[in-house]
Amino acid sequence: MFQHDYIARQPVFLIFIAFSFILTLGYFWGRRQNKNIFLSAFNDLVNVVRPDDQTFTTIGGVIGYHANFLITKRGAPISKIDATIILLPRQSLLYFPISRLINRYDRLFLTFYFKKKPPEEGHLIETRFSGFRRSHITNTDHLQKEQIRWGTLDFLLYYEGETVRSQFLRFIDNNPDPGIVRHVAIVPEQKKGFLFMIPRKKRVATCLAPVYRWFLSLAQ
Repeated sequence: MFQHDYIARQPVFLIFIAFSFILTLGYFWGRRQNKNIFLSAFNDLVNVVRPDDQTFTTIGGVIGYHANFLITKRGAPISKIDATIILLPRQSLLYFPISRLINRYDRLFLTFYFKKKPPEEGHLIETRFSGFRRSHITNTDHLQKEQIRWGTLDFLLYYEGETVRSQFLRFIDNNPDPGIVRHVAIVPEQKKGFLFMIPRKKRVATCLAPVYRWFLSLAQ
């Protein structure tokens, strides 16, 4: 008994207990933060899209979620939307700083399924994000490119023809602040539109709504 009391009074042991306590608190804090970001983002998606049906799946514990939104309204130019959100591991105080350096931010990927094939391909991507591993554009050799300023950020505009170029430029004129949007894409071969955002609480709906309306107008 006395030997155990001696160990409990050692500075290293006390530091270990304190460190374990901090890690435990950090786990519950980070888990709560990620859940709040996820719920805020997906509630915003539902409010903007107003789907007829939706399903949600956990794909990575407290750092990854996937959702399918089904749109069955007659005459709707978009039939389905897939959403995947990947969050930084805030629940792990040890790994979180490393992940912040590598991945930099939370990620929300949206895929829009058009019923009709859009006429031309186009990408509007933030210059810094263009080097991100999941932002690769496969056929840049067949697209024209120019650098433009959208709000306070530099973007690259890839376009197949003048029609889609003017559509992107008109969209930017009507929406001068990109907010949390970092990549907007139209890919006719796949009959899809793509959107990448940095999900922040109470910001997804504001930035998604104009892009969604624009996609709807292109798919008419």
